[in-house]
Amino acid sequence: MKKKDFVTLVMAAVGGILFALGMCMVLLPEWNILPQGVVLGAAGLAVLLAMVLVRRRMAGRPAVVFSRRTAGVTLLGIAGGLVFGVGMCMVMIRQMMLWGIVVGIAGILLLLCLIPAVRGFKE
Repeated sequence: MKKKDFVTLVMAAVGGILFALGMCMVLLPEWNILPQGVVLGAAGLAVLLAMVLVRRRMAGRPAVVFSRRTAGVTLLGIAGGLVFGVGMCMVMIRQMMLWGIVVGIAGILLLLCLIPAVRGFKE
């Protein structure tokens, strides 16, 4: 395993766990720790963003490359994540099971569109 892959693995695991725990703290009113959950989720996001910068630096690439394609892929990822999250909220919080599943599947399909958008098609 290359050094950059190991660093990415560790940072992704730590950032993902912090973000997921923070979101659980925010979304579960029984826990009654919303402010702490926001801070923990933000810390997880910060670790994940730092992971991207560290990995690109270790690969010898520039930190961020702005282009229309990058902006489009980023917007597609944000839209897919939001639609998927709305579907989950509809199922868990609003007790709208059927419509929540439909919206969640639409979010999954948007996220699946990221694969060809990022990797492209090859013959």
